[in-house]
Amino acid sequence: MQLYNTLSSKEREELIEQAGKERLTISFYKYHFIGNPEIFRNHLFVMWDELEVLGRIYVAHEGINAQLSVPAENFTVFKQKLDEIHFLENVRLNIAIEHYNKSFLKLKVKVREKIVADGLNDDTFDVTDIGIHVKADKFNELIEDPNTVLVDMRNHYESEIGHFKNAVTPDVDTFRDSLDLIEEQLKDHKEDKNLVMYCTGGIRCEKASAYYKHKGFKNVFQMEGGIINYVRQVEEQGLENKFLGKNFVFDERRAERISEDVISNCHQCGEPCDVHVNCLNQGCHLLFIQCNSCSEKMNTCCSDECKEIVALPEEKQKELRKGKSAGNKIFKKGRSEVLKFKR
Repeated sequence: MQLYNTLSSKEREELIEQAGKERLTISFYKYHFIGNPEIFRNHLFVMWDELEVLGRIYVAHEGINAQLSVPAENFTVFKQKLDEIHFLENVRLNIAIEHYNKSFLKLKVKVREKIVADGLNDDTFDVTDIGIHVKADKFNELIEDPNTVLVDMRNHYESEIGHFKNAVTPDVDTFRDSLDLIEEQLKDHKEDKNLVMYCTGGIRCEKASAYYKHKGFKNVFQMEGGIINYVRQVEEQGLENKFLGKNFVFDERRAERISEDVISNCHQCGEPCDVHVNCLNQGCHLLFIQCNSCSEKMNTCCSDECKEIVALPEEKQKELRKGKSAGNKIFKKGRSEVLKFKR
């Protein structure tokens, strides 16, 4: 039984280009107790590999979090097989706003301790005791209420390029960092304010809503389906779009344009810009915002040091990064002293 990828990313990319067929970028999640995540993981890999599904999927005892690229011609079968899994029947599928065939180039189904890392060790915390889901129209109504506190449950590099008007945007690197921070900031309003949350697709808000109910918040709401679903509802129903800028996504696209507002700046020159890049130096790979002018000047690097390194022969570059880890820069996205205009 094959439980691994047989093609490299480059080989898969070439096959997708040659096929010339439309693929759909889809995300979904579900909190549900899974007794044996390893067996479930293997079942998903075999099933999806046959349908040429690619993506990044996390499975844990608490449920599943999936971001996928599915051939459009296989979508009906994909949905049928998903519905055959009892707790995933009719699960909400968020289809990306912007079309891109190469959003994912491998199928990775990984078993994790949790599908959303929260840093919590609380046996009395019930992740299924969630807040109230609201659709776009109700969400718009709630966030205009003076008794509402609107909180962005995403990380700093996500909210920096796009967020809702008047939202609290915690300056955090991870979801787990935001939980205690937000509770402390709102501790005096657990009963008299509406706590309204949003994130990319809903999965972080779902856990956060249960957590804040557990902590005593009385009026907890979350945007159903996250920003992705909000935008689709706004377009379909002709509602006012209250989101400014881009929605950060965790695939090769990096972001979807939601409004024409550019609310961030190039981290190197300070000019308005909302394009994320990864430093071309593979020993760095820092994620940061860079305009076209700086990209040309710096050869898509974050610093002069990295620019000098990428000018070296590939073998020399490999030698320099041997035994070193760039993990801190990768996961501390945008946190670097070389970025003069990082807010």
